[in-house]
Amino acid sequence: MQTTSKIFIILSAILLCHFLAGEKTFAQGLRTLENTAFQRGEKISYRVFYDSYLTGNVHAGSASLEIKDNNEVVGGRNTMNVVGLGNTQGAFNFFFRVVNRYETYIDDQAIVPLLFIRRINEGGYRKSQDVMFDQRNNIAYSNTDTVPVVENVQDIISAFYYLRTYNYDDAEVGDVYDVNFFLDDTVYVSRVVFDGRERVHTRIGTFNTLRFRPQVLEGEVFSQPYPMTLWISDDENKIPVLAQSGIVVGSVKMELTNYEGLKNPMTSRVD
Repeated sequence: MQTTSKIFIILSAILLCHFLAGEKTFAQGLRTLENTAFQRGEKISYRVFYDSYLTGNVHAGSASLEIKDNNEVVGGRNTMNVVGLGNTQGAFNFFFRVVNRYETYIDDQAIVPLLFIRRINEGGYRKSQDVMFDQRNNIAYSNTDTVPVVENVQDIISAFYYLRTYNYDDAEVGDVYDVNFFLDDTVYVSRVVFDGRERVHTRIGTFNTLRFRPQVLEGEVFSQPYPMTLWISDDENKIPVLAQSGIVVGSVKMELTNYEGLKNPMTSRVD
């Protein structure tokens, strides 16, 4: 095991001890949020495509989000352990290899993260970060900094599950849903705009969906603030069915290939 990996593990253990020492106070003051959308054992899988003038439309990789079956206790609180994986495959690895793993521990009742683990390798760029969230005192402890955060802050994985707890039955085009999330020792505000309802066709079937435009940060990859469109199943599960994003060179599409362990029937599927 590399020295840096050992340091991350030791740091996580120290921070966990900090939480356990104060678990009597930590267990107080967190919100209770109703969740009728997801449960332990849920797994959703995707196929990822890349399209550009030079490559055409190619199958570039796969991605998945899984809520593990077991209950994990962090700081005296029951949590759902979510693991997100994203990998390129085949010939695309020679073009731009991606091996990403994200892991979050989401408080059962408050739907906020208590621990976030990030391991990414994107075209040779590597990033490892562990973050412990003190949600009672609004502090994030990472392996690189200690940062004051806003109340009920999310990480980039838990934010998706938090947004699934919303009821969108009466949503109208232009409605905005803001979520605060923590990434790279900084708190950001992501703005998700409801863009209407649409029936979409995929390789595994046709679904009635809710269409959203999540706002992302402008920079070297994204060329505009709303380059992504996200289609969510129009039912109680609210899982992503399709996602498409323009990037500086070409576009990326993610399409649902399988789902299992859902909390509710997939009533949005029409064939």
